[in-house]
Amino acid sequence: MIRIALVEDDKNYIETLKNYLHTYEKKCNQKIKVTVFMDGEDIVTGYKADYDIILMDIEMMFMNGMTAAEKIREMDSEVIIIFITNMPQYVMEGYKVDALDYVIKPLTYFALSQRIDRALNRLHKRTKRYIMIALKGGMQKVDVSRIKYIEVQNHDAIIYTVDEIFTTRETLTNLEDLIGSKAFFRCNKCYLVNLEYVDGIQNYDIAIGKDIIQVSRSKKKEFMDNLNDYINEVSK
Repeated sequence: MIRIALVEDDKNYIETLKNYLHTYEKKCNQKIKVTVFMDGEDIVTGYKADYDIILMDIEMMFMNGMTAAEKIREMDSEVIIIFITNMPQYVMEGYKVDALDYVIKPLTYFALSQRIDRALNRLHKRTKRYIMIALKGGMQKVDVSRIKYIEVQNHDAIIYTVDEIFTTRETLTNLEDLIGSKAFFRCNKCYLVNLEYVDGIQNYDIAIGKDIIQVSRSKKKEFMDNLNDYINEVSK
């Protein structure tokens, strides 16, 4: 799933962009989730690194797109930012916040689809992806590739990484959506495992290092199929 934040204060452009992204989704067989913010201030306030791409209008009432992008870069160095503007003079300023590209208004589907293609090419080349999780008293940036598995206990989700263990109040479903990777498999209602770290399986017991996690009877065949597909893919 591609997670796109759309930051735009013009309702007409919002609808146009959503329609273009829906068209792109169907034509390119890419699942896209769009979250709309009406001002730069809205996305910056309580920002979480939940997005792959941010489509950012520059001229907005309370906080303009350039200022919002600067604040986002302080918290998230990975997200791809594409500016939407009718003022090409902002192009040079975009380098300060590592903007990937610009779409000049009035928008066309072709122009937007080219930028999304370029953004996806950059995403596919990255070796790391991060999520931002809420911890007691703050936030924590977590490298998805270093997550071994996630366990639910009571109302807490415990994230076991190669280096550390984090506890958050996020639901397992929300974390699964945040991670958005085929390398992770929900083996039962309490566990989400990273197939990269699976060392073996015996009956319904999955070995991840010294830890044993059970896969439910109804999920075992799907788990084995996903594990085989994953191994074949990384072995290419």
